[in-house]
Amino acid sequence: MVQKKKSAVVEAKPELPAEPKRRGRPRAYEPDVALGQALALFRRDGYAATSLDDLSAVTGMNRPSLYGAFGDKRALYIKSYQRYREDYTAPMVDIFKADIDIRERLRRFFTVALDIYLSGEQPRGCFTVMTVASDAIADPEIRALVHQGFADVDDAFGWCFRTAVKRGELPEATDIAVLSQMASATLYSLAVRARAGVPRTELQAIANGAVSILCRAVA
Repeated sequence: MVQKKKSAVVEAKPELPAEPKRRGRPRAYEPDVALGQALALFRRDGYAATSLDDLSAVTGMNRPSLYGAFGDKRALYIKSYQRYREDYTAPMVDIFKADIDIRERLRRFFTVALDIYLSGEQPRGCFTVMTVASDAIADPEIRALVHQGFADVDDAFGWCFRTAVKRGELPEATDIAVLSQMASATLYSLAVRARAGVPRTELQAIANGAVSILCRAVA
């Protein structure tokens, strides 16, 4: 009996399309959330005491991801400070829009500031005064940001006092620049005291006393 030879021709199987190569891991984080987490860490520990490993742990991002999203530690620190300024400014907008007298406007200003200074598990004070100002000594860019921050606060208070003069709540001869700097100085004093753990009742009393002095010419 003759066996049939197997055909040498094998039916070719259709090739499946190759899977596209993945380019790195997909983002498993929200940049805005991660920036907020970095900000909280910088506010608590400062720049020098915060390592990249600390930032990686708090954001859940490895070093390459941190660099890719924000740049190096210094760049992330600056972005965190800019985010702080934005967060600080947002709740102040309604104070400027409100149709209220100078006393009430200043009271609200200091109250919102205390809400920010006393936020978190432990009072953190003002990021500008307590943390960033110390790093401004050796870094011109950070120093410029701090100076701009101080100027913005002076300008905000200046607007309050100019508005009060226009409304007849303060005399025409009011020295707006001096009052603005005094109000700013009160704000920074509250920040330092808040960080040191002074109770809110005492801080509010200081703010109320400052409002009375700053508005002593109000009829």
